[in-house]
Amino acid sequence: MKSNHVLTGFIGFSLIYLVIILLGREDITAFLKPFLLPFLITAVYLQENFSSKRTLLIALTLSWIGDIILLFVAKGEIYFIGGLIAFLFSHIFYIILFNKQLKIYLRKSKTIYWIGITLIIIYLIGMMVLLMPNLGELLLPVFVYAMTISIMLLFALKGFLNWHKPANTYILIGAIIFVASDSILAFDKFYAAIQYSTFLIMSTYLTAQYLIVIGILKLNKKKLQIP
Repeated sequence: MKSNHVLTGFIGFSLIYLVIILLGREDITAFLKPFLLPFLITAVYLQENFSSKRTLLIALTLSWIGDIILLFVAKGEIYFIGGLIAFLFSHIFYIILFNKQLKIYLRKSKTIYWIGITLIIIYLIGMMVLLMPNLGELLLPVFVYAMTISIMLLFALKGFLNWHKPANTYILIGAIIFVASDSILAFDKFYAAIQYSTFLIMSTYLTAQYLIVIGILKLNKKKLQIP
């Protein structure tokens, strides 16, 4: 029950944070940002133990570290690279997390799976072709990151075809939105400025993290109440 209250708190705090972004108060949002993901970390920590709990906590903690590092990106490119590395490892742990869950249920559709793989490959190629002319020395790290989030999405798709409902849907949608959030950030930084980019990036990012957490918790505890 305490975990559910914390999840509700995350929703409320996130909404306040997003409203402040729309008001243009970057000074306040910079102060509040480090307090967002600790809600999800705490909610997972308070859940009864399950096999992939530690992996989920590590993934969330790495994302939280990435959030903090990116607060200083205006001071130099090194902070962007540092944030990229933190989120890269976060996605690696999400891949490990999804892979652990894949062993629980068995139900597959090869047609949907191969359609999904095709779309992911098209996305990866399209993003790299679009961004490549402007990446410079960041070409390799951005390519590695794009590959990693694509693999994360692939494992979420595999999970969607194996896990029970509605948890599988939460996780797949969360993974798709996570990729969308990273894509908006990359497009805004390396291709063309997007209006309300910070709001779009953070609203999709927070939604993605929430959906993945809820999905994983529901896979491991069917009676979880969603706020």
